[in-house]
Amino acid sequence: MFFRKKGDLEERLTLLEAKYEQLAKEVGRIEKDLIKMFKLIEIEEIISIPPKRFSEDIHDVVLDILQKDYEEKITSELGIIIAVIEVIEIGIGRIIHGDGSTHHRCRFKILTFKPDMHEIVEGKIVEIVDFGIFIRLGCVDGLVHVSQITDDYITFDGSSSMLIGKETGRQLRENDVVRARIVAISIGAGGTRSGKLGLTMRQDWLGKIEWIKERIQMIKEGVPLPEIREKRKTTTSRKSTKRTSTSTKKTTTSKKSTKRSSKKR
Repeated sequence: MFFRKKGDLEERLTLLEAKYEQLAKEVGRIEKDLIKMFKLIEIEEIISIPPKRFSEDIHDVVLDILQKDYEEKITSELGIIIAVIEVIEIGIGRIIHGDGSTHHRCRFKILTFKPDMHEIVEGKIVEIVDFGIFIRLGCVDGLVHVSQITDDYITFDGSSSMLIGKETGRQLRENDVVRARIVAISIGAGGTRSGKLGLTMRQDWLGKIEWIKERIQMIKEGVPLPEIREKRKTTTSRKSTKRTSTSTKKTTTSKKSTKRSSKKR
């Protein structure tokens, strides 16, 4: 569980920054759109402190109770709760007849991971299967179905664990960094304690980062946008034709060689 160690606010913020750095390394390059998924939310709730903890520091007790109640929980309203960051205010305790605990109205801040629909995200491919790719987005993995990768027909190469475009020849492998858009969100829906994200890469300026850089370079060279895809297909087609031609040439040479050998005999 995150941030279980007790201490002052400054120490907790230092630990939080370290966690951010760890997330940045996993995702690869987190831009503003991805950071928007992480939100600081202020909540007010009544916390009950049992008599056995009356001798402890009230701030530490409340923080510990909140961490146990909130951290690593998943709800449809808050998303994935990563950590309780700060206890802002602890109200005066009240005692209810027949209950030995004191009840305090408290205000506190939590850090949550809650993506928004149509948000642009970047992440690293962590798994490739025949039906699509899984992208690491911090706390959860998003799925790009094979039909949502490109307009090209995609084939799966299980031996090399990669996806290949039939016409373009473009490839996707594990650890490739891609940019996608969120098109489906299922976090804490229907009482479930899991999070799922559906993504697409078929729209403009989405896909593998290298593809986007390639397109930008072609635009700088003055290639009109409608011709970019055709140019890519033509280049791939020429390579394919060249390979076929070379293969045919080798076959013809082989036949001639066999024919000469037969005549000598």
